[in-house]
Amino acid sequence: MESFCNGYSKSLSFTVLMVALTSFLMVASAGNFYQDFDLTWGDHRAKIFNGGQLLSLSLDKVSGSGFKSKKEYLFGRIDMQLKLVSGNSAGTVTAYYLSSEGPTHDEIDFEFLGNTTGDPYILHTNVFTQGKGNREQQFYLWFDPTKNFHTYSIIWDSQKIVFLVDNTPIRVFANAERKGVAFPKNQPMKIYSSLWNADDWATRGGLVKTDWSKAPFTAYYRNFNVQGSTSSRFLNGAWQSQELDAYSRRRLRWVQKNFMIYNYCSDLKRFPQGLPKECR
Repeated sequence: MESFCNGYSKSLSFTVLMVALTSFLMVASAGNFYQDFDLTWGDHRAKIFNGGQLLSLSLDKVSGSGFKSKKEYLFGRIDMQLKLVSGNSAGTVTAYYLSSEGPTHDEIDFEFLGNTTGDPYILHTNVFTQGKGNREQQFYLWFDPTKNFHTYSIIWDSQKIVFLVDNTPIRVFANAERKGVAFPKNQPMKIYSSLWNADDWATRGGLVKTDWSKAPFTAYYRNFNVQGSTSSRFLNGAWQSQELDAYSRRRLRWVQKNFMIYNYCSDLKRFPQGLPKECR
């Protein structure tokens, strides 16, 4: 009996240890902005309220604002609901992205380029690997992103990166290491967001400037959710290595046919020596 109890105790201790370790490595939670993020710049222009359920970033002529996650992630699914700057948002950029640090950083970008009242936002996406970007795809949205909150998601595993809007895939960046193209799979990344003035390029290539009489410009965030890992091991999320189903592939084609306005893989003038390897 004593032998059984000792064995049971050791087994139970091991189980508790593994559960604790897995909980440390795997994250699957609905977020609280107080608990999950730091307001990093902009002073009072970045605010958390409603008990940590709502966050706002503002931009005025003096400064923009931003925040970043306390934790970093290596693979996962990140969801965030945003309501973008309304009215005349020309010259402003609302950026929401994952990034590591350093000159050879990896990065996965959503950037929302503002426009004059009545003209659509441009959703700018990019992927950096080992410090190299220049992989832009741009889209119009099929709704007004300033009227209500919409969900912008990134699914990132060892084989692909999927950008989604309201759970509709708009872009897939596949692992092309076999072609000699680096893929972000070794550097954990934090979640960042910022609202800033970029009127030297953001709207019509910088022709339309920010109208500061409309300031402050404000974007809102809610319903942050992450299913992810801080390690390349112990991965068992539903997002992991999950291929797009037939419906999602149809939706992807629909978006790219009707709403894509720029694709670096089609820009022969930009790459006269030949398209990037991942585009071939």
